[in-house]
Formats: sequence, C-alpha cells, structure tokens
Amino acid sequence: MKLKPSYNPEYRTIINEFIGTKVKETGAKGVVLGLSGGIDSAVVAALASEALGKKRVHCLVMPCDIIAEKGAVEDALLMAEEFDLSSEVVSIYEGVDAVLNSVKGAPRATRTSIRRTAMGNVKARLRMVTLYFYANMHNYLVLGTSNKSELLVGYFTKYGDGGTDTMPIGDFYKTQVFALAEELGIPEKIREKPPSAGLFSGQSDEKELGISYLELDRILYGIELRLSLTDISDITGIPLKTVERIQRMVYRAAHKRFLGIIPKLGLRTPGYDWRENVSLFALPHEPSE
Repeated sequence: MKLKPSYNPEYRTIINEFIGTKVKETGAKGVVLGLSGGIDSAVVAALASEALGKKRVHCLVMPCDIIAEKGAVEDALLMAEEFDLSSEVVSIYEGVDAVLNSVKGAPRATRTSIRRTAMGNVKARLRMVTLYFYANMHNYLVLGTSNKSELLVGYFTKYGDGGTDTMPIGDFYKTQVFALAEELGIPEKIREKPPSAGLFSGQSDEKELGISYLELDRILYGIELRLSLTDISDITGIPLKTVERIQRMVYRAAHKRFLGIIPKLGLRTPGYDWRENVSLFALPHEPSE
C-alpha cells in the first residue's frame, strides 16, 4: 500500500471555480494575496489569475526582516512578472517595530525561542492587517496561501496567515502543491527553494517541524484515512514515536482551524469535516512507552 496523497488534475478546475464563485457571491471586484516568493503563494496567485483574469488579482510583497527575506522579494517579483500580475512591495518593518516597542518587556522575553515566536506572530498578523486594509479599500477578497499540511499541524499564525476570506489550497497537502506548481509552470527557482515562512533568518519549515514534508504528508494522509498509528508506522517505515508526535500536533492545533472557507477536495477537509476534538489533550491513541 502506497500511503501518500495523490494529485488529480481535476483539482485545478475545482479550485478555479471555487475562487470565481466566492468572488461573485460576495460582489468583490477581485482578490489580493501576499506574495512571499515561496511556492504556496505562487500557486495561489497563478490559480487566481486563471480563475478571474490577471487584472483582478493584486499581490502584496510584504518584507518584514531584511536578512531573512534577502532574495525572497526578488523571487516574489519574478513570479509576478512571469504571470504578468500587478504587485507592489509594502514594507512592514516600521509596523513591527512599533508593536514591539509599545509593549513593555517584549524585546526582553526570558527565552529567545519565545521572543522569536512572538515576534514572528506579530509579523504574520501585520501582513494580515495590511492585506485587509488593501482589500477594504478596493472591495477585494483576501486569499490565503496556507496548505493542508500546515493547517493540520498548526504551522501557521492564528489571525495572521490564518486570517483570510478563503484558502484555495487549504485542502492540498504540500506534496500536492509541488505537483500543481509544476503543472502551472511556476518558475523552477521558486519550486526548488526550501520552504520557509521568511519571518527570521535561517528559518526552514522542515527544520522547525522536525520532519520532511514527504514524510509528514504520508502520516497526515494515514490519519485522514483513520488508520491506526501502528499501521501508519508499519506502512511508511516512519518510527511510531514520530507518527504519535505528528498526531499530537494535529489534535493540539484543532482550535486554530476555524478559518476562511476552503474548497473541498479531499476525504476530510481542515475546518470543514476533519474529525476534530478541540480538547487539547484528548488523543484517541495513547503514546507508546
């Protein structure tokens, strides 16, 4: 048994129809999204362009860390140029500084990891605020760029990149996003770069998650199919303790998944019919010894 989510070309059509329908239902003139220079936002931008036409899609490039985003702005603008999308760079450096300086003790958190996480969340939330300001000014919807893998393990900021009107690829595992990106003709430079939120220097999705997206998606897909953790481990060859760790992440992130509307593609979808248990510690399987 090959335990991994497959890619169906029909999904592309479903997502395009979803975007078009939501824009029409709300009476919006178009959509705006944050273009980071990464693969997820590139895919969403390309899909929106297909669904609505490039003139109704606007991309905001929002750098918030000079070192972390060295090259990211360049990649984002490359994507906009390749697909002939309107874009603009909106720096949020000053906004981040204003928030941090207004809260006494914020820059002096006792643990570096806590401070870095808190600062990263501030950056993500200011990006959300910027997107909604633009959307309100132009009667646009805000498109989110989070994928299913991130949503299930909680690898996103609540009311940050999780604060959107819709999430077109929210039912797409990361490995499926890579397949769709190739089909859409996303620039190779963007498709091959290591995934990163770009919130601080040296940040890497897989490093922070402690697992590759390939392995993560196989575990998550097994959970979606309601396989036992032991079966998932046996089929994938991934250690049981790793499978258990990912399952705990899924359950503890349940409160974060009440998000923007997602087009349904999979068997069970985050924030829609994923079998949630919002109790943070109510796991269906006890961890192994």
